[in-house]
Amino acid sequence: MKTRIAVIGTGIMGKNAIMVWQRHPGVEIVAVCDSDFDKARKVAAELGVPRCYGNHVELLDKEEVDAIHVNTPDWAHRDPVIDSLKAGKHVLVEKPMTTDVAEADEIVAMVEKTGLILQVSFNHRWLSVYHKVFSDIDKGSIGECLLGFAKKNNPILVPTEWIPWAGKSTSAWFLSSHDIDLTCWWTKAMGSEVYATGAKKVLKARGIDTYDAIQAQVRFDTGFFATFESAWIYSNKSPYLPDSYMEIIGSEGHVFMDRKAEAIEMATKDAYSYPRTLLNYKVFDRWVGALPACMYSFIDAIEEKRAPFVTARDGRKVTAILDAIHRSLASGKPEKVL
Repeated sequence: MKTRIAVIGTGIMGKNAIMVWQRHPGVEIVAVCDSDFDKARKVAAELGVPRCYGNHVELLDKEEVDAIHVNTPDWAHRDPVIDSLKAGKHVLVEKPMTTDVAEADEIVAMVEKTGLILQVSFNHRWLSVYHKVFSDIDKGSIGECLLGFAKKNNPILVPTEWIPWAGKSTSAWFLSSHDIDLTCWWTKAMGSEVYATGAKKVLKARGIDTYDAIQAQVRFDTGFFATFESAWIYSNKSPYLPDSYMEIIGSEGHVFMDRKAEAIEMATKDAYSYPRTLLNYKVFDRWVGALPACMYSFIDAIEEKRAPFVTARDGRKVTAILDAIHRSLASGKPEKVL
């Protein structure tokens, strides 16, 4: 019997999700939903999904589904997640799990009350290179983790053209959430205190009231500390999407990952670029990469009746650190991680 899934949110990630699910032999996509019903109807027609809705409550009331995949904007995850869990549905939710600590606590409590599966789509964990880093740190190859740095910077087309809701988010929520999750996973540490600073000039001048760039130093309960940098005002001439690296320095070694290139450098008459294929890429008739692997692992967790590899509590860790980052940006002072 196939797992029946509905997708809520039909933006870039929502459309990608539908196409990936349609190639899974054990999954049936029964409906899509978006608060913009015309958008939902257009995506359903384009991708051949049987039914569409403009309200997730109506979808949950009318459709017999086993699981919900939430792909709404960063700040709009709580309601579809909580309502889906209350309706007895397993949930896969895009990162970050939520942008509010109280909402994160509510989600954790609901998951533990219902016993349902909730997986957060921190899909980078499914890339072999990141898992290799986890494995080597876990077996003590670099000794005790002492400090780290993570950078992820995008061209300005991302907040100005790709995502219409950038003004309700920040580069840290959108970009650093993956890096914070990886750091917590690799080091097995909990955030304790944050000091952050940021700039609001370029995007604000364009009518988008959000940070151009953010740097945050996070101290963890083990004594480890790391700096997380995110920016999304690079020139659109930049070949990087994103310009990115991570480093962990330990007492007996270090690991460095240059992530701005994914093996390909390409020059054409129009541009010089580093094409990306590791997140989600179609090879013949199949989608491969971190996103499909993460999504298919969610189905495995349902079928095997086991905990997912990224739980609601993992999602809560990241939300708590990002919440402290934004409180520090507002106060100009160090802030405790709640």
